[in-house]
Amino acid sequence: MIKAIAMLSTHGYFDPIPQLGRTDTGGQVTYVLELAKALTTLGAKVDIYTRWFDQSKPQIDPVPDCSDVRVIRISAGSWEFIPKEFIYDVLPELAQNMVKFIQENNLNYDLYHGHYVDAGIVTLDVAKALNKPAFFTAHSLGAWKKDQMGGDPEEMEKQFKFAHRIAEEIRIFKGVNAQTLTTDLQLEKLNQLYDYYADNITIIECGTNIHTYQPLAPGENDVKIDLPEKYVFCISRIDSNKGHDMLIDAFAIISKQVPDVDLIIGGGSPNPKQRELDIKANIQRMVDEKGLQDKIHIIGYVPDELMAPYYRQSEMFALPSLFEPFGMTTTEAMACGTPVVASKFGGIKTVINTGENGVLVDPTDAQEFANAIIDLLNNKEKAKKIGDAGAETVKSYLSWEAIARRHLGFYDKFM
Repeated sequence: MIKAIAMLSTHGYFDPIPQLGRTDTGGQVTYVLELAKALTTLGAKVDIYTRWFDQSKPQIDPVPDCSDVRVIRISAGSWEFIPKEFIYDVLPELAQNMVKFIQENNLNYDLYHGHYVDAGIVTLDVAKALNKPAFFTAHSLGAWKKDQMGGDPEEMEKQFKFAHRIAEEIRIFKGVNAQTLTTDLQLEKLNQLYDYYADNITIIECGTNIHTYQPLAPGENDVKIDLPEKYVFCISRIDSNKGHDMLIDAFAIISKQVPDVDLIIGGGSPNPKQRELDIKANIQRMVDEKGLQDKIHIIGYVPDELMAPYYRQSEMFALPSLFEPFGMTTTEAMACGTPVVASKFGGIKTVINTGENGVLVDPTDAQEFANAIIDLLNNKEKAKKIGDAGAETVKSYLSWEAIARRHLGFYDKFM
């Protein structure tokens, strides 16, 4: 029986109530928190270790709605935020300080599970020092991201440190007891881009909180929201690889044929830093150049309590990103009964059967992207059927409770 688990998610702003949209703080934080909470319903206690860089935060921070999950911050390096691409130098110190903290507090975990490459590095060191099993979830593969993003190789190397990341990923793959990937597509990319094959890899998809994200019950009224009556919704971190430019190109076509629909682009930090502001300004510039200021609204950060109503009250959800290991916002929208039109290049393609529970498109083809959205806007019956099937898919296979049960089976198999 697994009773105590240490999860590691060492980059970004990791808090018991996540500050989604801040730098390096997106779906992975939600994933780790939700998985941890679901594991406690099956009898485990979970501590989530992250880097402590803000002295105003407590070192031990319990999750408010789940006392069996705690966020524990471990200091390493100077007291300042470090973007994930540049965090490698402080990881050995983070591992040493984490081992010391665990020993001083007489903590005993059955296993260590690292999330993303930086936490994977720390997990290997800590698990080895304490003679415990180590597990890993990559969330995103460096070689796949490099392959998808293209760009000037020298510039991309400076910005993303791909060579170092890929070498460390291979070391982690070989060093852990076992690893999970979130889609069959990730496994395919692992084989193809790393020439890596192993029998200790298990596919366990991302979960969705079906208690928060669900369709309205018959006769139930949704909360009032301050958005246009008819809109297509897109929400993600504000980043250069999220495909907003492609969605805007498609929407220029859509607005000519369906003039009464708006596009809402949400997401980003409540207190954006300069890089995010620059990317947002670029998106706005594109909108202005196409003369779509009255039709495309960039609304920034969306608080948690408005996410489900925003999904539910939209005509559909659009995911345009060229690179998306899974796309948790897509399954959240599906869980709400909202039809989705998503990029066929993301991991979500293993969940969606086009025309049944969603629609997959090539977002680089503006006409194809636009046509898919126009088709659902003009065919309410088809859109509802797809939305209902999407909600059923998520409820049956992708609730966090179902995902937690699969994790316990995975740990048991490879301990």
